[in-house]
Amino acid sequence: MGSIRNELREYGLVPRKRLGQHFLVDRNILEKIVQTARVGKEDVVLEVGPGLGEMTRALACEARRVIAVEIDARLAAVLKEKFRETPNVEVVRDDVLKVDFKKLFEREDLPVKAVANLPYQISTPLLFRFIQSRRIFSTLTLMLQREVAERMVALPGKKEYGPLSVFIQSFLDLSICFRVKASAFHPPPRVESAVVHLLWKEKPAVEPEEEEWFKRVVRGSLGYRRKTLVNALKHSGLPLRPLFEKAIEKIGIDLQRRPETLSITEFVQLAKVLEAS
Repeated sequence: MGSIRNELREYGLVPRKRLGQHFLVDRNILEKIVQTARVGKEDVVLEVGPGLGEMTRALACEARRVIAVEIDARLAAVLKEKFRETPNVEVVRDDVLKVDFKKLFEREDLPVKAVANLPYQISTPLLFRFIQSRRIFSTLTLMLQREVAERMVALPGKKEYGPLSVFIQSFLDLSICFRVKASAFHPPPRVESAVVHLLWKEKPAVEPEEEEWFKRVVRGSLGYRRKTLVNALKHSGLPLRPLFEKAIEKIGIDLQRRPETLSITEFVQLAKVLEAS
């Protein structure tokens, strides 16, 4: 890998803090990410945050096609010039939080594999976008802030367990594959990162028509995670019917438990009984 610092200097570029730009400079980590994504010759890959295109080039060597989405107009211009003669790479200058995935991949065979070195500030909203667009993507291989990755895989009762844990685990099987030190980036961030590989569950915990209500119940309950479940629900702003307590007791959930101890299955049961009670 050429010197990212020299290349930035050559193009007159400075990493933009507001865009969370930290360029991966460790080739070993880059290669591990590509291996973790398990990209094959027939795959179409969405790359988010391609930076100066080092991973884009590695992915292009393995995939049938790579579509790299870059929000920074300066970097997008550099990338388009770099890959001008690489027919299986398309650089799209856009905000990945706003881009129409369906339109972006309308000419491609679905599903698509997503590979991303995510700016920390967009990781959670982008995860929810991927869930909403799950018919388009087969796997997600994401580098995120380590604390976000730990929240994603956290189990009930752990301090990291929260709405993100419940939502992600309701739809995806996932694991933290490896951690990445700050020194692997230029400029180094103040936190460590982790690479997570995610696969869709064969049967998600909730059906599409139940998702919004399920999210409201989970957020409402875990918004008061240290209260008892009954008090958390009373403070949640959810529309609670007069007999909701008896309905919950009938499904065997103790109202004196803390919401942070409920499993995903119990949250599903809770959402159903609150909707019906």
